[in-house]
Amino acid sequence: MIHFEHVTYTYPDVTWPALRDVSLAIPAGAFALVMGTSGAGKSTLLRCLNGLVPHFSGGAIRGQITVAGLDPVVAGPPALSQVVGFVFQDPEAQFVMDRVEDEIAFALENAAIPPAEMHARVEEALEQLHLTPLRQRKLETLSGGEKQRVAIASALALRPRILALDEPTSQLDPQSAAELLDALVRLNETLGLTVVLVEHRLERILPFVDQVIYLPDDDAPVLSGAPRDVLPHVPLLPPLQALAQALGWSPLPLTLEEGRRFVTYRFSAQDMSTDFDGLRRKKSVSSVQSVDKNTPVLEVRDLEAAYGSTTALRGVDVALHPGEIVALLGRNGAGKTTLLKCLVGLLHPHRGDVWVEGRSIAKMDVADVCQRVGYLPQDPNALLFADTVLDELHITLHNHNIPVAAAPIAPETLLERLGLADKAQRYPRDLSVGERQRVALGAIMVTQPGALLLDEPTRGLDYRAKAQLLDLLRAWRAEGLAILLVTHDVELIAEAAGRVMVMEQGAIVAQGNPAEVLRASPTFTPQIAQLFPDSDWLTVGEALAGLDAGYLKLDTRC
Repeated sequence: MIHFEHVTYTYPDVTWPALRDVSLAIPAGAFALVMGTSGAGKSTLLRCLNGLVPHFSGGAIRGQITVAGLDPVVAGPPALSQVVGFVFQDPEAQFVMDRVEDEIAFALENAAIPPAEMHARVEEALEQLHLTPLRQRKLETLSGGEKQRVAIASALALRPRILALDEPTSQLDPQSAAELLDALVRLNETLGLTVVLVEHRLERILPFVDQVIYLPDDDAPVLSGAPRDVLPHVPLLPPLQALAQALGWSPLPLTLEEGRRFVTYRFSAQDMSTDFDGLRRKKSVSSVQSVDKNTPVLEVRDLEAAYGSTTALRGVDVALHPGEIVALLGRNGAGKTTLLKCLVGLLHPHRGDVWVEGRSIAKMDVADVCQRVGYLPQDPNALLFADTVLDELHITLHNHNIPVAAAPIAPETLLERLGLADKAQRYPRDLSVGERQRVALGAIMVTQPGALLLDEPTRGLDYRAKAQLLDLLRAWRAEGLAILLVTHDVELIAEAAGRVMVMEQGAIVAQGNPAEVLRASPTFTPQIAQLFPDSDWLTVGEALAGLDAGYLKLDTRC
């Protein structure tokens, strides 16, 4: 179905190829995962399938590509669009219409599908992606995850032979991601649809795929084959596979069910729970500078907000204190992003108030609030305007009337801390996803705010970039920063958060320490906690430490 033979591609005005001597084959009906570090060429490879590379991007390409018998370089995107349905990483980039139903019908109208068949296909796509209740909604009112599902439904409506998806679950909560993947599996199995997707959250995807394609970030050859053949040669794996490799489990388990076959155990649950509660308390406050932890940096009291007649927040109370990382999770559309917008004054509540450093923001300018509360939205590109990375930080200081010489932290020093010193004169949008995110972080952190709000900060990040982000957050927490993470990434929460809140239908319905809150809902339970349900472990490090301390005896077997 898909063949690459010694394909090398280089973007315009770039010396290093995005793809180097790539050879692989994806058979018809495969469910293939393309993985690799940020900047390894995953999205570029995907765009070769429908001719966007090189017809849209330009550049130089060598080698041979065949997709369903067509050469994308010769045939181009118009011909390939009939064969390959494509879903971009940013769903809004492909929207044309205003309403959900109209957006799904748009491509069908352009393809001159008869009205009766068009209606049936729209209904089918709405049902497959659980969008029927949203069919009349305006796209601008949808959450990020809901927009992603609309984009996928629009691609499916054309009934392509191949579906190519760039990080389709990156904005979805765990339950929505599972529903989406179940739908893709059904389409793959019942219709023989070939699915090729790029993902970084491998823990969600690995149980479903039958082929893994790994693009290295060096001159090493591309690896392609069955998951168990490829994964042992791949660095930075999900928690289950990372633990399995550390313990020498073979064959490598791909699902939690397979992992449990290796594990029988016995331990004192009371002793282990007590020890790890203490470990987390120590970890959450270690190295924190001397700050007044009794006074919240950011506080919300009885907050209510709405979009027109739709209530988005209902009586929300939140307090963020210096030197803590708090995670807020909930399903798509629960109101998480709405809360963040209220916290920085981008949206005015109908009732209640937001207090920053003891001062109500009701009469404060947004710029004044953002000098004290850093806000990184889901798409870091929204904060990037300048010609160079260093200029991004200078623009922030200029907008706040702060001379560079009087900046709370020198921009060059902050870039060095962010690992971007060698990128200071680069154009920000030419950088990888993880690097662009760190540039945006620099732009909001150069004023040294007392609180930091992050909306889906691991979207588009590989495990290495996520580890770098985690190190930054821990360092800033140690310096007294109050951090609020809005995320669906439960593995990040397990590693970073000292407190977790859950939002449903605009209200905070649960909060507490991570072990209690994450285990209370199977939807938000990390892999290690699912593998050892009677323990208090959430991360690979805690599991290995507990095993090493003798809390649990493993009897491994195939």
